[in-house]
Amino acid sequence: MRHRKIGELMTREVVSVGGDAPFKEIVRILSQHRVTAVPVVDGENRVIGVVSEGDLLRKAADQAAAPGDVPAVPGLEAWERAKAGGTRAEELMSAPPVCARPDWTAVEAARLMEVQGVKRLVVVDEADRLVGIASRRDLLGIFLREDEDISREITEDILTGTLGLDPAGLSVEVRDGRVELSGEVPYRGMIPAMERMCAMVDGVVSVSRTRLRYEKDDTRSGGGRS
Repeated sequence: MRHRKIGELMTREVVSVGGDAPFKEIVRILSQHRVTAVPVVDGENRVIGVVSEGDLLRKAADQAAAPGDVPAVPGLEAWERAKAGGTRAEELMSAPPVCARPDWTAVEAARLMEVQGVKRLVVVDEADRLVGIASRRDLLGIFLREDEDISREITEDILTGTLGLDPAGLSVEVRDGRVELSGEVPYRGMIPAMERMCAMVDGVVSVSRTRLRYEKDDTRSGGGRS
């Protein structure tokens, strides 16, 4: 199986700002390019941080209330107020940035996003220079694969290539990413392995084996057909 790499899924045309970019310029860039965050780079295009809408909104959240107004929500914490007082990208940005490499798989990137609680990853080369952005939407692109491509990969790479089975005795039907396996395999113990491997194929939503039979039961003594 060949998992799609971040370099294949990421957005390559990325707008960025320098550390000295002023607050209002960053707001204009986000609005003009319809993005929710921009990487902050140094003079050699190395990523030093990310400024998101959330970082900028601290400025609005830190505005003083009118006399007599009772705040509806708690105020900012001290570190948030310090960032809200910033006027340039290097003062407003979140750092260090959460980065990925182009040769990472979508699975690795998704796990990092989940662990770090971020919506996007800055993609950098070996010298930490900006090469792209991988968003949640970009990673979800693996589920846009054609059903025929998924079926072909399962048949050629898993059933024939890995398990050494005769594809003539098996059927792989894929509809909207849902895989249904049918036919007969030599041993019962192969079925869970097949299911796990099929589920790992990029673009697979679910795997059903309800119509899959086995010739011998190698999971218990005695064996037999099913």
